[in-house]
Amino acid sequence: MKNIKMKVARVEKDLSQAQLAKLVGVSRQTIGLIELGKYNPSLALCISICKALSKTLDDLFWEE
Repeated sequence: MKNIKMKVARVEKDLSQAQLAKLVGVSRQTIGLIELGKYNPSLALCISICKALSKTLDDLFWEE
């Protein structure tokens, strides 16, 4: 399932995939795969992404 919420939050912060990747210590490809729903990130990576985007785990990763 695509992570549209993460992509929207990233765009709202005016960050590219590469910029977010650098902030959280992963490759740009990893961010792209998470947004496409083709990579299941660790909890630690999820938390790092949430902190970088000023969102909660529920905001970005909870499925409705």
